[in-house]
Amino acid sequence: MIFDAIMTEGAITRAADRLAMTQPAVSNALSRMRTAWGDELFVKDGRGIQPTTFARNLWGQIQHPLSELENAVNPAIFEPGTSRRTFRIAATDTLVNMVWGPLRQIIEREAPGINIHAIPNSNLDCEKILKDAEAELAITKFVQPSSVIRNEHLIDPQYVVVMRPGHPLANERLTLEDFVKADHLLVSITGDINGPTDQVLNNLGLRRRIAMTVNDFYNVPPLLEQSDLICVAPSLVVEDDIFSGRLAVFETPVEIQPTPLAILWHKRQDIDQGLQWLRKHVVRIILERCAQHEARLAQCCRKGYCPETVKSMKAKQVSKQCESNLTVTPKPVPTAKIN
Repeated sequence: MIFDAIMTEGAITRAADRLAMTQPAVSNALSRMRTAWGDELFVKDGRGIQPTTFARNLWGQIQHPLSELENAVNPAIFEPGTSRRTFRIAATDTLVNMVWGPLRQIIEREAPGINIHAIPNSNLDCEKILKDAEAELAITKFVQPSSVIRNEHLIDPQYVVVMRPGHPLANERLTLEDFVKADHLLVSITGDINGPTDQVLNNLGLRRRIAMTVNDFYNVPPLLEQSDLICVAPSLVVEDDIFSGRLAVFETPVEIQPTPLAILWHKRQDIDQGLQWLRKHVVRIILERCAQHEARLAQCCRKGYCPETVKSMKAKQVSKQCESNLTVTPKPVPTAKIN
């Protein structure tokens, strides 16, 4: 109530009058809010005050300020059919494409007054987005979050190798030797030219050529279609091109550990029934969609992974390491000094 009054009035003195409280009492309450929420909330601006980004975002969630704020502290029963809430989800284009259609159908049937807004997600600042109340949910690569961020594991996206169907390597099986010799296209958001594939190859004493990089997956299919580049990518992000036949798809010749995908939210909304309702539907949509994807992928993905070859390469690396450790450089024999 005090937060809402300060936001509405734009001044602590006027907020105190509105609440029939003393100014010191409102100031003390504001100090406790700053500690509890870990944000300055309001900063001085001449004779008045201005809310921080966090304060604006938090207040923006409250369409009916007092009733919604009461519900945030002591949540009421959530009724999808009558709710007028707006939810914001941080997600990549691939996930928006996967989730938004089925989610909209559910909303039209069960919760016609609910709004869903997509927030850009670079996978790098999801915790900040949630802490600053810029979004209620984030669907992103899983990393160990801080103690105030909750998470639920969703899927482990599968890596595949894709190339144009007329590529010289688009045969029945992709060998490790041909894979390493090929010119590679790498998607690098950060600009780093070493990905998970390169780490695995380095462990085998191998290195591939990164001939070209891009910073998003949108540019991958057209580049592959007009060149002899090949690309290691999560199958989900190129599924339209795979299943339409515009790209040939292979197992990776080496086993690449997937980066888990998770759904994240802030602990302050653990008991938010509306967010629980939304999260349940988003999780179900993703799991069902990925199950369908994996079934279709199994029908068209050509062979590439060869455990025997990888095992042999690992054995050679171990042997070389042992030989290196056993090689001892003889120490020079000291010359006796004659007086």
